[in-house]
Amino acid sequence: MTDGLSVPKIAAAPDAIPPAFFNVCFVLFVVNASFIPSAYFVHWWIFDEKGLGIPTDFATIWSAGRLALDGHAAQTWDWDIAKQAQVAVLGQSYPGNFAWHYPPPFLFVASLLAHFPYAVAFIGWLAASFVPYLAAMRAIVGRSFGLLLAGAFPAVLTNTIAGQNGFLTASLIGGTLYLMPTRPVLSGICLGLLSYKPQYGLLFPLVLIAASEWTVFATAAVVVVAMAFGSWLAFGTESWQAFFHWMPMLSQAFLTEGRAPWWKLQSLFAMIRYFGGTEQVAWIFQGILTALVAVVLVVMWRSRIISYPLKAAALAAGTLLITPYLFTYDMMVLAIPVAYLVRLGLADRFLPYELPALACVLGLFVIFTFSGIPTGLTATVIVAALVLLRAGPWWPYQPAVPAATGVEI
Repeated sequence: MTDGLSVPKIAAAPDAIPPAFFNVCFVLFVVNASFIPSAYFVHWWIFDEKGLGIPTDFATIWSAGRLALDGHAAQTWDWDIAKQAQVAVLGQSYPGNFAWHYPPPFLFVASLLAHFPYAVAFIGWLAASFVPYLAAMRAIVGRSFGLLLAGAFPAVLTNTIAGQNGFLTASLIGGTLYLMPTRPVLSGICLGLLSYKPQYGLLFPLVLIAASEWTVFATAAVVVVAMAFGSWLAFGTESWQAFFHWMPMLSQAFLTEGRAPWWKLQSLFAMIRYFGGTEQVAWIFQGILTALVAVVLVVMWRSRIISYPLKAAALAAGTLLITPYLFTYDMMVLAIPVAYLVRLGLADRFLPYELPALACVLGLFVIFTFSGIPTGLTATVIVAALVLLRAGPWWPYQPAVPAATGVEI
């Protein structure tokens, strides 16, 4: 372990990748890479067999951008108007709503995408957001195997089919954490851009204060203010008024009424509701978990014994544990702590239970994909436990480290 925020370097002759782990990642990568184009050509993705748009989350993004370009930015938060715009681009209606719930600055991205035809924008959006995700994973793992790990992560498929922003969220969190020790200004910029999903930035102020990372903190604050001001100039006061007006209604719909089925959410709150618990009980347990995660992270980030990769992995996992509003595509963020664990395993050798546990995490994603059982919370808890087992001097013992064998990449 290293002191402070120094990042341990990968040795000149690092441990080889265990063959079983490499093979599993390769198979998952092939599945992801082959399923997506196949789904397009058999009309399971983007367009159906009639040439009509398949209702997915990307319709929300593109239609919101179209409304903004037409001078009606504030209407993107109105469920009825937004659905009319989505039906117009898809060519067909659908049950329920794909609601726009982002702060106004994200309309810059939506507006840019709406300049292009729907299919071009759909594919271009995923490709453009996948590149920084790949870069973050490659940098964190410290070798080219990070690219394979990034492409193999099972949530890639879910995010791609939906046309969502999981790649962007993961890349911004990964970029914030990777750049923090050496490029605090760039780290702060990444964190400021993450404000388009404020629920994933709630823990960062706590750990930045605990670690006295004032440059990152100040830079992120400046970026947030600049984005808010720019969106106010571009989309008007009405856009911010609409955002704050509709947020309580969205919360009521998703977290109280359960309009999105509980199995689609991967939080402790949703898990309790999924098994029949009341909203009050769910909020109590979610609050306890949030407080516990916050305390653990502050203690870890103040420590001069725990290595920085473990601090970063713990924070990335913690961002998923504390929010009740966690859809499957946002589970892309879990790739970041997994990448840090792989980095440590390749540098210091994997502990006996780590690779089986990571295989279990991947398996839980596969189970969700084919069964709809909300296994994301269990996957996140396993990753968080692996981080704590590596980090904690409070654990009674450390398992023996086996000799490493395998292939290098």
